[in-house]
Amino acid sequence: MKVVLQNLTKVFPSRDKKSGKEVVAVNDFTFEIPDGKLIGLLGPSGCGKSTTLYMISGLQKPTSGKIFFGDDDVTELSTENRGIGLVFQNYALYPHMTVKQNILFPLQNLKGKDKMTKDEMLERAYYAAKLVQIDELMDRKPSELSGGQQQRVAIARALVKMPRVLLLDEPLSNLDARLRLQTREEIRRIQKETGITTVFVTHDQEEAMSISDMIVVMKLGVLQQIGKPQEVYDNPQNLFVAKFLGTPPINVFNGQVANGKLILGENAVLDVPGVADQNVIVGIRPEGFEVDPAGTLECQLTNLEVMGRDVSVVSTHVASQNPLVRSIVDADNKIDLSAQTIRFSLKPHKVFLFNAETEERIYF
Repeated sequence: MKVVLQNLTKVFPSRDKKSGKEVVAVNDFTFEIPDGKLIGLLGPSGCGKSTTLYMISGLQKPTSGKIFFGDDDVTELSTENRGIGLVFQNYALYPHMTVKQNILFPLQNLKGKDKMTKDEMLERAYYAAKLVQIDELMDRKPSELSGGQQQRVAIARALVKMPRVLLLDEPLSNLDARLRLQTREEIRRIQKETGITTVFVTHDQEEAMSISDMIVVMKLGVLQQIGKPQEVYDNPQNLFVAKFLGTPPINVFNGQVANGKLILGENAVLDVPGVADQNVIVGIRPEGFEVDPAGTLECQLTNLEVMGRDVSVVSTHVASQNPLVRSIVDADNKIDLSAQTIRFSLKPHKVFLFNAETEERIYF
């Protein structure tokens, strides 16, 4: 099911009666979610991603704009008639019911032509449980399950109606690191098996990039960039996107462009043909450094962090906006820790320039 958001805006009234200033949670959001794809809505807390999800679900009405499921305008349609499955961050399971009863509950409320027989409901419930691999836990109650198992029950309950659209609101945030990894892989597998159009809300960029067909990066209710995860990582349109994506985060420097050269500190470190002379903000991905005794970028060596096949070189530079510069290099590099400085050459495709005032990307 294709989902189209058309100039979607959500404004909340101010809590401060004196100022009367309204809060724009989502601002003129336009986006088409292709049929059968998993889309990651990504951004920091307060960026409007959950509000967008709740407008798609019908739990919140947009102040303006339209929502289409396929060719159907569902903007004014009630939640129960939209054909959505919604999974909350806190599971929201009924504690007095068994796993089976929790999964069956949405089917028991179907009426009219959608009403099912008891056998049909059981068959559908066990199918959903098997999808999320909890079919052996059907007689347990939520209190007898681990956090990961409870989340699987919540997903099964959302899937059992075979929704047109599946909506996941930070479904992994209450799980430990290992369970998060396992469950996100399960969500991707289930989505591929069912082919249900899925919107996955998260503030964790690693989660979004690892399982999404496309990611949508938001900031303060405004759409920043849409694209395939690797494309957005490799070609951020502005400084916010560049800083938000990547672990370790991108290294940010204050620089200048003069006569087609990028200058950091006192040294020209890279040719940037076609860029006008100006002050710039420079982003360099951690993997954009190569240890090179003849390199153009000289940093003050601080420490080495061994990561196995890679080494994180921790250094400082006078032009860096951050206290430390982190460079990920191959562990085969022989680095003398007793040396005070280390030199790097830079990979041009891992270096991004941004306008010092607007923070928009400058291409070279």
